[in-house]
Amino acid sequence: MKRREFIELSAKSIGGLLIFSLAGEPIIMNAQEGTVKVPLRFFTEQEAKVVVAACERIFPATSATGPGAAQAGAMVYIDRQLAGPYGTDKNRYTQEPFIESVDQDNGYQGKETPRETYRAGIQKLGADFVELDGTKQDERLKAMEKSHFFQLLRQHTIEGMFCDPMHGGNANLIGWQMIGYRGPQMSYRAMLGKYNGIAYRAKAQSLSEILGGPVKLWENVERG
Repeated sequence: MKRREFIELSAKSIGGLLIFSLAGEPIIMNAQEGTVKVPLRFFTEQEAKVVVAACERIFPATSATGPGAAQAGAMVYIDRQLAGPYGTDKNRYTQEPFIESVDQDNGYQGKETPRETYRAGIQKLGADFVELDGTKQDERLKAMEKSHFFQLLRQHTIEGMFCDPMHGGNANLIGWQMIGYRGPQMSYRAMLGKYNGIAYRAKAQSLSEILGGPVKLWENVERG
């Protein structure tokens, strides 16, 4: 039986309440202290650290726009997707012939599954990727930006920023808070005519909240 792997993250680096100053600058309010140990379903701990760092270079936190992929838990989203049927290409035709193809034009036509693509891509980025400064990390990513791995990583990073939290990303709805999205509301009828000419930023709600259930960040999380 494979030993369960975890990644330890700073509690302050995950999610939080996003507010805006009078000048419109985003400010993240984090009250959490300590660390959290997040269970991994597919990645090893070292692989997860590389993916966290790579996602943050693709969608970084800035003072102008707000939180980045690390705070949204994009790596956890990717880990969960790779651990499921998507990771093994369960719903894709995977028989020959395999050809080199541009994803945007014809869709992926290669042999490797998403799991295999990520394993090989992370190996090419290098185990030392986490220790590099931002400029050198960008150089390694740019050298791979036409590869299928990078295309997947970029797509999944964005998905991890703005998905419903039930899928592992968008921790504490930090991505939805950033863009002012309320969540999958059933109707906006009650809002009509109430906010004419006034900026409207209602509290975001996940699908589970809208349906009356609890909000869950990740399962089996241990706090330090």
